[in-house]
Amino acid sequence: MRIMMKRVSIFLEILFFLLLGSSIILAFEELTLEESITIALEKSLSIYAAQEEIKAKEFEELSTKADFLPKLSASYTYTRLDNDTINDAKYTTYPYPSFSPREVSPLDTNTYQFNITATQPLFTGWRLTIARDLAALGIDTAKIQKETAIQDLVLNVKEAYFGILKAEKLAKVAEQSVELLEAQLKVSQAFYDEGIIAKNELLQTEVQMAQARQNFIKAKNGVEIGKSLFNKLLRRELNQGVKIKDILDYYPIRFLLDQCMEKAGQNRPEIKEVSLNVMSAEKAIDLSKSSYYPSVTLIGNYQRETDDILLDSSPGEDSDNWTIMLKGEWTFWEWRKKRHGVAAARANLAKANYILKEIKDNIQLEVKEAYLSLREAEKNIQVAKKAVVQAEENFRMNEERYKQQVATSTDVLDALTLLTQARTNYFNGLSEHNTAWARLERAMGIGYNAESK
Repeated sequence: MRIMMKRVSIFLEILFFLLLGSSIILAFEELTLEESITIALEKSLSIYAAQEEIKAKEFEELSTKADFLPKLSASYTYTRLDNDTINDAKYTTYPYPSFSPREVSPLDTNTYQFNITATQPLFTGWRLTIARDLAALGIDTAKIQKETAIQDLVLNVKEAYFGILKAEKLAKVAEQSVELLEAQLKVSQAFYDEGIIAKNELLQTEVQMAQARQNFIKAKNGVEIGKSLFNKLLRRELNQGVKIKDILDYYPIRFLLDQCMEKAGQNRPEIKEVSLNVMSAEKAIDLSKSSYYPSVTLIGNYQRETDDILLDSSPGEDSDNWTIMLKGEWTFWEWRKKRHGVAAARANLAKANYILKEIKDNIQLEVKEAYLSLREAEKNIQVAKKAVVQAEENFRMNEERYKQQVATSTDVLDALTLLTQARTNYFNGLSEHNTAWARLERAMGIGYNAESK
C-alpha cells in the first residue's frame, strides 16, 4: 500500500511539473504582430462596446418600424357613484308648471367598463418613414464607429509592439556598453596596478561604468513597462511574460503623397461617419417639414359596460358597443413654431457640412505629417547605419591605441559614448520608421497589410 501511494505521489509530482512547464512555454510563446492584433481585437472592451452600440441601433430601427403597424390598447374601468346621486337621478321634477314629471333611467351604483382600441396611422406627413431612415443611418454610423475603434486599437497594438522591440534593442545596447566598459575597466585596473596610468583615469572609467549600469537598469525597466502596456492592450495579466517576433526592418516608401491622401479620402471611417451625419441632418429637415401636413388615423373601438365585475349582462340587455372612426388632425398655426424648427434643422445641416470639410482638412494634414515623418525616419536610418559602422571602427582603433598607451582612457570612453549613441540612434530610427508606417496606414484608413509597404 505504501509503495502504491508513493508511486501515485511521484506521478502527481511529474504531472504538476509537466503542467507547470507547459504553462511557462505558453506564457512565453512567441507572438507575431498579426497574432497580437487578432488577440487584441478578440478581447477588446471598446470593440465589445461598439458591437453593443450596433445592437442598440438595430433595436431602435425595429422600434421605428413597429410604428407603421396598428397599435392595440385595452382598459378596464370601475366606477362607483354615491347614493345621493342615484336617488336624485331616479325621478326629476321640473319646477315649471308647463312641464310634468319625467322618469329618468336609474344609475347603477357600480359600473364596470372594458375597452379595446386599435389605432392605425394612415398618413403622418412621411414622419414615420423618415424616422425609420434615420434609425437605419444610426446603424450605419455605429458600424463605422466600430471600424474606427478597430483601426485605433490596431495602431495602439502596433505602437506597443514596436515599442517593445525598440526597448529590447536599447536594453541590448546598454548591456553591450556595460560589457565593453567592464573589459575597459579590467585593462585600466591592470595599467593602474602597474603604475602606467594615474588614479584619475581609473576613476573616470569607474564613474562611466556606474553610469552605464544605471542606463542598463533604466533600459530594462523600459522593456517591462512596454510589455505591461502590450499585455494591457491584449487583455492579459500585466506581469505575464511577453515574447514577440523581431520584425524591425526597413521598408521603402512606394506611395506618393497624393496617393496617400487619395486613399485617406476613400477609406477613413471618420469621413464616412461625418458624411452620414450630413445625411441625417438632411433627413432631420424633412422630419421637421412633416409637421406641415395633416395626420390621418383609423381608430376602431369595442366597449362592454355592465354592473357586474365579470362583465356579465342581464338577459335582453345589450352591453356591447363598437365604433370605427377616421380621424384627421391638422395643426395649421403655432406662431411659426414649425418654420423655426425647419430653420434650426437647416442650420444643423450647414454645421454638419462645415464639420465634414474640417475633418477632411485635418485628415489631409495628418496624412502629410505621417508621410513626412516616414520620410524623415527613412533618411535617419541610412545616416545612423553608416554612423554605427564608423563608431565601431573608431572605438576599435581607440581601444587598440589605449592598449599601446598612445591614447588615453578619455579617448576610449568618448569613443564608446559615440558608439552607444550611434547604436541608439540607429534603433530609434528603425523603430520610428516602423511606427511611422503604422501611423501612415492609420492615416490612410487601412489596416495591417504587408503589401502596403
